[in-house]
Amino acid sequence: MLDPQLFRNALADTAAKLKQRGYELDQDAWSALEAQRKAIQIKTEQLQNERTVKSKSIGQAKSRGEDIQPLLDAVANLGSELDAAKQELKGIMEQMEQITLYVPNIAHADVPLGKDEDDNVEVRTWGTIPSFDFEIKDHIELGQKKKLLDAESAANLSGSRFTLLRSDMALLHRALAQFMLDMHTGQHGYTEYYVPYLVNSAAMTGSGQLPKFADDAFITEDDRYLIPTAEVPLTNLVADQIVEASELPLKLTAHTPCFRREAGSYGQDTKGMIRQHQFEKVEMVQIVHPEQSYAALEEMTAHAEAILKALELPYRVIVLCTGDMGFGAAKTYDLEVWLPGQSCYREISSVSNCEAFQARRMLARYRDPEHKKPQLVHTLNGSGLAVGRTLIAVMENYQTADGSIEVPKVLQQYMGGREIINA
Repeated sequence: MLDPQLFRNALADTAAKLKQRGYELDQDAWSALEAQRKAIQIKTEQLQNERTVKSKSIGQAKSRGEDIQPLLDAVANLGSELDAAKQELKGIMEQMEQITLYVPNIAHADVPLGKDEDDNVEVRTWGTIPSFDFEIKDHIELGQKKKLLDAESAANLSGSRFTLLRSDMALLHRALAQFMLDMHTGQHGYTEYYVPYLVNSAAMTGSGQLPKFADDAFITEDDRYLIPTAEVPLTNLVADQIVEASELPLKLTAHTPCFRREAGSYGQDTKGMIRQHQFEKVEMVQIVHPEQSYAALEEMTAHAEAILKALELPYRVIVLCTGDMGFGAAKTYDLEVWLPGQSCYREISSVSNCEAFQARRMLARYRDPEHKKPQLVHTLNGSGLAVGRTLIAVMENYQTADGSIEVPKVLQQYMGGREIINA
């Protein structure tokens, strides 16, 4: 959620910056609501002052032996007017809040302007794109042998956009997740968490999934939500909290399943494991001092890159343009891994600085001796990495002529010393 002062003191500038994000703010409608808010707030304050004055005069009139009933009636009437004014003000504030809950974050000044992914900017590449002296197979074909990837059985159980992993492929998937956690906790300084996979609407609203992305969420009959990412429970650990400045940064990680309806993606990546209703990620979250958030963004991106480097998977880093960033982000780096089966780079991690956008929704603050009042923290999140897409990348980049898959060196210790998954 944006700072209300941006709407009150810099409406035109704010609207222009939101337009860069593809959001059209109705300035006339907002100005009308703001005028109503100001008018009713002034009226409320006047009624409160008038009631206070008359309430004090009751005691004075009583001490003089005067009839106080007219004053009592006047105070009662003022009380009724005041209650009505407060209700009216509450209604206006709720309307304004509903609007702001759908307003995206404002992009950082150095984010490139653009409408969609075509306007994203490549920052760097790493690794050498492999060349093969045999016909390349994609992960679907590689997984069909021995039914290591079994979409048919998954569809019989759950429908489309699910995949069942069997035997060595399930082991490789588990090895990847364990390796990522060990890297982040052992080398990058994150604390590992095991979190609930069901959260309430307040947690979803705090991290920015609700109300805008309600259609993409799975909700239970008792109004709890299956998490779309571990970012939701991890970030909300500081909701309604005041953290001491000396405790920052907080660096959190968790390996969880993620559940998404993938609303609006029908017809895209319908085969294979690229876009699933259920997948797993190792998530990174940092809660930081505002002055450190952009250094933290670079650090977190490097942490995600370290996983790909250790796996020796070629990738590139791009900075997303204003029109392609996620709802709550002020700046985002995407990591895209090379997939030989598709002969292109595909997203495997997205690392974002949300600045105070989520913190304002959650009322997540820190206490600093330099400020009288607690200040909003900055929150960052990123995939470190998406486990299923990393599995795909390993399968396709490490394939052999007979359809076997070599096991990356850093994963062999997690697979009992196995060096290859035979076709």
